[in-house]
Amino acid sequence: MSSASQLRLLLVTPRYPPEMGGVENHVYQVARRFAANGLDVSVLTTDRERTLPAFEVCEGVKVQRVPAWPRNGDVYFAPGVYRQIRRGDWDIIHLQSYHTLVAPLAMMAAWRAGIPYVVTFHGGGHSSRLRNALRVPQRLLLRPLLRKADHLVATAYFEIPFFSRMLGVEAERFVYIPNGSDIVQPIRRIRQEEREPLIASVGRLERYKGHHRILAALPNIVEKRPDVRLWIAGKGPYEGALREMAARLGVADRVEFGSIPAVDRGAMAAALSRASLVVLLSDYETHPMAALEALALGCPVLVAATSGLQELAERGWARSIPLDSSPEGVAAAALELLERPLIPENIDLPTWDACAAALLELYERSLRRVGCAS
Repeated sequence: MSSASQLRLLLVTPRYPPEMGGVENHVYQVARRFAANGLDVSVLTTDRERTLPAFEVCEGVKVQRVPAWPRNGDVYFAPGVYRQIRRGDWDIIHLQSYHTLVAPLAMMAAWRAGIPYVVTFHGGGHSSRLRNALRVPQRLLLRPLLRKADHLVATAYFEIPFFSRMLGVEAERFVYIPNGSDIVQPIRRIRQEEREPLIASVGRLERYKGHHRILAALPNIVEKRPDVRLWIAGKGPYEGALREMAARLGVADRVEFGSIPAVDRGAMAAALSRASLVVLLSDYETHPMAALEALALGCPVLVAATSGLQELAERGWARSIPLDSSPEGVAAAALELLERPLIPENIDLPTWDACAAALLELYERSLRRVGCAS
């Protein structure tokens, strides 16, 4: 058995940079920190379009990509995941997200190979009603494999009772390890009166992210505040529908679309610091880092009363409104925060260093348990 400094660790995830998203950034951030601390760390991921290197070393992390099908979908059927795990020689495997066919393939291979594995759920939403409806039977089918995991990691508190009930396992089996933040603080914190009359709706342009909710409210907002503009900060397949909606509502001249590369944290901090209000009205968010980073920059935040977003409101950090609020209701809440901003003091953001350290401690615990059992 390897010691922690010699740990042979495999991180399994459907996608990895240069493809980007919340899970992808999480794996990237912790993997490179593990490598910098001397761990033998590999990432096993997929390549749907067959355009990325099958193997490369990035910042000390060995990245292996296997083909996945279909090329234009997010099912990620990748038999190579199973084969690579059975051929490999790792002390522990960490599966990052359970939503795709990568999950059962990875867990089955790890179990068959007798390798302890850890699962981080990274629960998220989806724009497809069918896919959301299938989540319940999907979880039930995965339950036997999830219950065999050495540890189950939640990035938000609400996941612990939710998955505990779903899996029929005690809450003590779960470990809470939040994502980190790498937002770059500006040299001088911008005062509220210096900010532009700008509302920022942050997130990938998918319907479930809820950008259409603040957009529908914009005509009501500008009736009271004619100077207000909306920045829809992201990119994705729902952009065309949002642009058509803005034109139909007669507010296209007040709406700006644009994304900032995920790696340019200074640019994102500068952009958010301009906004007088940040909104996240998603159907589902596990650990809403965009909202936390906005709060750390002194921006008031309006969220939907759902999933990890509601946790912010319960802490007194953000204002929440029901997910099914009318455009008038959304507008009223936004106007209230523009007039009387809710700006909590001393937001202590979790860091990626702390996230990586907590995960390493978890792996060490698994190594000790396996060592005692052998």
